[in-house]
Amino acid sequence: MQKLRIRYAKRGRLRFTSHRDFSRAFERAIARARVPMAFSSGFNPHPRISYANASSTGAASEAEYVEIGLAEVLDPAELRRSLDESLPTGLDIVDVVVSSGGSLADRLEASVWDIRVNGVDQSTLADGVEKLLAAPEVIVERMTKKGARTFDVRSAVVHLEARPFGESTAPGQTCAILRVVLRHGTPSVRPDDVLAALRETAGISTSDAALAQRLAQGPLDLRTGTVGDPLELDRDAAG
Repeated sequence: MQKLRIRYAKRGRLRFTSHRDFSRAFERAIARARVPMAFSSGFNPHPRISYANASSTGAASEAEYVEIGLAEVLDPAELRRSLDESLPTGLDIVDVVVSSGGSLADRLEASVWDIRVNGVDQSTLADGVEKLLAAPEVIVERMTKKGARTFDVRSAVVHLEARPFGESTAPGQTCAILRVVLRHGTPSVRPDDVLAALRETAGISTSDAALAQRLAQGPLDLRTGTVGDPLELDRDAAG
């Protein structure tokens, strides 16, 4: 009857929620909100829920996406409110729109990330950024479900810059922000891969685990290096 596209956020301590944990919490929220879900056919029917390019455990995000199919037509704004109230604070429903068709996953071409790099000042980080961008390729290795894989981080980097950390830090602590636009691929390059590439090209290492936050994901404009809103076409279609 109706397909809806939902943008949600992982904030604060809930950034440590795994994709499996979120999917369980989301299905419980659907039950609490009494959402009239559509179900697949077959011997073991399941609710029509489709997740798109979820971030890794430990990463905060303002731009996660899921599609659901309903057996009845609902008002998207009302559904957003009821689902948000049914989820714990930190797993927040940001937007709900009616699908205009096509593949949502195909619109998620790139992501914008802010990575808080501890133990490194902005000037040192900027020098590392310059060296990474000057390299024709930067090969790193990561363990995946299929075993160790090597891939080129540089080819996925559309934009990279060092920014000052805008908040106060403890005495003697240094940190800066790495803003990066990453093109999606297989496997997708992640923020920790970018940090590995900085270690490879510039010898930069962090004093402790870096905090990564996805600010946006959507269609990539290669002319400007910017990432658009993947739900814009759906809003336009709705008038």
